[in-house]
Amino acid sequence: MKRITAKILIAIFCLTVIVLLPRESNAQVGKYKVAVVDLMILKRQKLGAFALAKTLNADGLEVDMGGLGDRETFDNKLAIDSVRAQFLAKSKELNIDICSLGMTGFFAQSFAKRPTAVKAVADCINTAKQMDVKTVFLPLGVQGDLTKNPELRPAIVERLKEAGKIAELAGVTIGLETSLSAKDELKLLKDIGSPAVKSYFNFANAVKNGRDISDELKTLGKKNIVMIHCTDEDGFWLQNDTKIDLKKIKATLDNMGWSGWLVIERSRDASDPKNVKKNFTANVSYVKSIFQN
Repeated sequence: MKRITAKILIAIFCLTVIVLLPRESNAQVGKYKVAVVDLMILKRQKLGAFALAKTLNADGLEVDMGGLGDRETFDNKLAIDSVRAQFLAKSKELNIDICSLGMTGFFAQSFAKRPTAVKAVADCINTAKQMDVKTVFLPLGVQGDLTKNPELRPAIVERLKEAGKIAELAGVTIGLETSLSAKDELKLLKDIGSPAVKSYFNFANAVKNGRDISDELKTLGKKNIVMIHCTDEDGFWLQNDTKIDLKKIKATLDNMGWSGWLVIERSRDASDPKNVKKNFTANVSYVKSIFQN
């Protein structure tokens, strides 16, 4: 009888401890996935990008839409049914998710001035819908730099309102990258007023302008960030970059309750920038050691 009573008391004690222990918040159990950009691993819209991403131990791939040049829209091979099917099959085979489609052609082209800019974005959105990809990446780039060219703001807002409506109907989110501070980018998003246009936050923009990454993330807020480019400009691997404190950033994102894709774009070693496997394996490994530990 005494043994039974003792066991009951121990059981009650254990249950009490479990109840009283602080429970892990949703922020702490949020999942982070790590992807690489096909353009930056020198496999722009190439099927081989999936196998290379697998070798790099990435979870996913940002697939580019192809160049723009003087075309009305992107040089997009994914518009071909058979090619698109191959990409989807390879993604499934290797378990490498297509986290987003990238419109990197707008790094050098003007979203504010090109007559067919909205058409190009619409084509990307349509491709994303056909591939069941939920996010498309739109950088405003050099010619759309709102810090240097604030006069372009009205045109950019109007075009993004139009593109946002197209994205809403397709169930796709446009991830917008600008040169603005988080405070000013938040104002831009409010002026656009579309739930389908959000920030694709880039660490490098904050670092380049002397802003604290964690403060910028908190200013933007959880609901306004769709994805994150989790790298700096080239020079050092992330683990050697004293300007980026990934542990602090993870704590910030945990506290915000944000979870999602961390996409590695650059942070290549300046002494060996063309060594794709070396640079991206190092960065993927380090990001995972912090965010997936």
